[in-house]
Amino acid sequence: MSLVKLKFYSPDTSSPTNIPLFETAVQAGFPSPADDPVKKSLDLNTLLISHPAATFFVRVEGESMEGAAIHNGDILIVDRSLKASNRSIIIAVINGEFTVKRVKIQNNTLLLLPENPKFSPIAVSELSDFQVWGVVTYIIHKAS
Repeated sequence: MSLVKLKFYSPDTSSPTNIPLFETAVQAGFPSPADDPVKKSLDLNTLLISHPAATFFVRVEGESMEGAAIHNGDILIVDRSLKASNRSIIIAVINGEFTVKRVKIQNNTLLLLPENPKFSPIAVSELSDFQVWGVVTYIIHKAS
């Protein structure tokens, strides 16, 4: 099975985390003439957390989701209030073990797909002890 270890954290939304935000976008293609950037303030809690009471952070350990740009050591922002659907990336418990996988519904069968060909999909049967803990909304990782 391709399960990963997860470490859980709760967000602290009691005080804003305001960081300067420049209104001028940074070009990823051809550079544009520099404008005078106008500073605004951005609260990362407001940007990244839609449902504070239903949100938690989790640190990933493992390689099974590298194809979805989820790497060992990344932090996932997970919303328990969202309903998982086909192609969602979720945090789940299956047979007593936590995992992060992509949902695939195929022919009335629920599959938990890794995003690394070294790992196999997990078929969730009626006999499986299975629960969705939340839907991954953001992935935080350090730029290399």
